[in-house]
Amino acid sequence: MEEIVVVSCTNRPNSNTLKVSKIYEAILRSKNVDVKILDLAILPENIAFAEVFGKRSPAYDKFLAEYVVNNQKFIFVVPEYNGSFPGILKTFLDSIHPKDWNFKDACLVGVSTGRAGNLRGLDHLTGILSYLKMHVYHNRLPISVVDKITNTEGNFTNESQQAACEAQIQGFLEY
Repeated sequence: MEEIVVVSCTNRPNSNTLKVSKIYEAILRSKNVDVKILDLAILPENIAFAEVFGKRSPAYDKFLAEYVVNNQKFIFVVPEYNGSFPGILKTFLDSIHPKDWNFKDACLVGVSTGRAGNLRGLDHLTGILSYLKMHVYHNRLPISVVDKITNTEGNFTNESQQAACEAQIQGFLEY
């Protein structure tokens, strides 16, 4: 089975998004799936100006080969920022040639401390990924009040949320 990349779609350190990404990583590992996390907090600080439009460094090319170009399946864990998703995610997507995303599979997870689990941001991201010719898995899972349903160890305290994530992952593996 191929490796899955879980993308923690914020550059905010120690975020709820990274907590949820690690939960997804653990669930995938429990199913004997090769997985790695791409935490957007590790992106170069100058990504918007140095790594796009023909100025890409060899180090960034190597980074993209490891996390994007040579992979086919991605789980995007997407926090809600101002009714959508973080600008760093759009900058990251823009730093990659569209052909490098073509015909790859994407699974979307929304994360918010509010009620809607970033449904609007997932809609926005779905449109962009569809434009990039990615196959977006139909079960887009919003996780609401994430700060209240995770503990300090980074696990869900809500069994139904854990079950929903496991079901989404199982469906995505069969997709």
